[in-house]
Amino acid sequence: MFDLCLFAGTTEGRRLVEFLRETPLSVYVAVATEYGETLVPQGSNITVHAGRLDRAQMAALFARERFALVVDATHPFAAEATGNIASAAGETGIEVVRLVREEESAVAEATYAASIAEAAERLKGTEGNILLTTGSKELLPFTKVPNYRERLYARVLPMQSSLAACEAAGIPPAHIIAMQGPFGEELNRAIIRMTQAKHLVTKDSGPSGGFAEKIAAARREGASVLIIGRPPEQGGMRFTELVQHLASRFGISVLPRVSVIGLGMGNPELLTGEAKTALAAAECVIGAKRMVEATAGGRPFLASMDHAEIAGFIHAHPEYREIAVVMSGDTGFYSGAKKLIPLLAEFAPRIYPGISSLQYLCARLKTAWDDVKVLSLHGRGGSAVPAVLEHRKVFALVGGAGGAQRVCEELSEAGLGHVSVTVGERLSYPDERITEGTAEELSSRAFDPLCVLLVRNKNARPPCRTACLPDEAFLRWTGEGSTVPMTKAEVRAVSIAKLMLEPDSVAYDIGAGTGSVSVEMAGICTHGHVYAVECKPEAAALAERNRKRFGLSNLTVVEGAAPEACAPLPPPTHAFIGGTSGNMREVLEMLLAKNPAVRIVINLIALESIAEAMRCIETFGFGHTEVVQVSVAKAKKLGRYHLMNGQNPIMIITCEKDTAGPGQIQTEETEK
Repeated sequence: MFDLCLFAGTTEGRRLVEFLRETPLSVYVAVATEYGETLVPQGSNITVHAGRLDRAQMAALFARERFALVVDATHPFAAEATGNIASAAGETGIEVVRLVREEESAVAEATYAASIAEAAERLKGTEGNILLTTGSKELLPFTKVPNYRERLYARVLPMQSSLAACEAAGIPPAHIIAMQGPFGEELNRAIIRMTQAKHLVTKDSGPSGGFAEKIAAARREGASVLIIGRPPEQGGMRFTELVQHLASRFGISVLPRVSVIGLGMGNPELLTGEAKTALAAAECVIGAKRMVEATAGGRPFLASMDHAEIAGFIHAHPEYREIAVVMSGDTGFYSGAKKLIPLLAEFAPRIYPGISSLQYLCARLKTAWDDVKVLSLHGRGGSAVPAVLEHRKVFALVGGAGGAQRVCEELSEAGLGHVSVTVGERLSYPDERITEGTAEELSSRAFDPLCVLLVRNKNARPPCRTACLPDEAFLRWTGEGSTVPMTKAEVRAVSIAKLMLEPDSVAYDIGAGTGSVSVEMAGICTHGHVYAVECKPEAAALAERNRKRFGLSNLTVVEGAAPEACAPLPPPTHAFIGGTSGNMREVLEMLLAKNPAVRIVINLIALESIAEAMRCIETFGFGHTEVVQVSVAKAKKLGRYHLMNGQNPIMIITCEKDTAGPGQIQTEETEK
């Protein structure tokens, strides 16, 4: 017993069969000809009947099979068939739904006719060859056109009945084009050129009938267009509505085929063959506004970059059997596909990579990219300076107005104005531009928001992974001729080692001075953040200059006195205290309030400060405390001799509550 009867024979009907064959429904498909049968998608739940049925035969079929639903997907111009289906269904008490085509908007500079006869009458007053794309059933009215044997070219289905109709109308064999459509614009143009047609006659067959492609081809070839209007349809459902109705009526759900496609730079010629095929097969296109505008081509689309919205849309629209989610660039290169694909896991999406901007620019420059350090500064902030200091070649995605210019300015401020910078703008587009120069030269240039950079620094050096930059690496002089106190290199090395920083640590440097400790910490916390808190304006300004000198985007200088200046900052995992201006107790209280598990290292010189720190440690009940005194002496040349010059001994106190382990944020779970 069948659940549903479908009168197919049109593109929409075959598309509906493709949907139904993936469902548990048993479907009876009726087509008018054996040729139509060959076009119906096969399926274990699909039974096809080939042959025309009159009203009585339809009624007998409906009475015998007792279908739950009949779907009429016959041609819009097959008025007799539609009438017979409705009459037979009404006689047997079976619900019938008409599948109607999407309508095209009115075509400018085209002539409209209400019927075949009117169209033939209009052609009588024309000259030049005529390409008929209205089918073989209604050729006879066009034989009234003067010299029709020489002027008419009929494009019909490759069926014996179609060829017989052409012969009966007196159309010469050389003027018969037997092909199965719908056709693309280029093939339509080729046929118009081959037939030297000055006039194209078509029915308003809608998107699935290739109507838009015929109109576009005629316009580009300079042929006039005569359109036979579609008969008005009473009621019915569009394809989308019908699939939703079937899903609701029969409680079915079929997973679509989802393709995630990397579009590369933007030039469609750079798409892989597989990606082109998947995109062409898509019934719906999803992606950012710029992406869908370039690829949808009149198909339904969703302009969205919200991953949850995309996944929800696919769930809510079972009528789309093939869906393409389009992404700029490559799906594996700083792409939104990374977060989207897990949300689409149930659809088992197929991923089609694209050509990334890195590959494209390096190919243009004839240089390899396997030794390139890759950065994305697009919408992420950050600085290219550390990478340029360490790597000979750095590729950066910038994006946004002024992005490339800012990178060049930062490089120049960090003393890297001499490095070579290549800016690629609107890559792969006709107005592509590639500009080369030094960072300093390009820092005053404006570039397109769609750009990328390749920076080459032949003097780059891998970083020294120990926390011991020489003191000379830091700026100490203020603009007023005085110096700002700085923790010396040897003391920095021991203090930072005691902190036990992690790459994702959030650290405070309280009493930052020149920011030397902050800079060293930021070099370790590459995926975290460091806050340099300094109450003296001239010292804070110097710390900011040192931050820029080293190009550290994960270091923020906070001007103000602790603990008040720390109030808006996120909880620290680690804290270095170089000075508190007499607020040791308040600073420690603030740190423990933000994170009871914070690991703290304190540098002290004065005996009074040491005594205060020890009292606070006892008061706050630190479970782990370590006190180390460091005495450093450096050789100083005096005549022929080198004499050791002693520096003030430094007390280094490490303290931590044994609650969550070194440097962890304490939570309810860690307390358990």
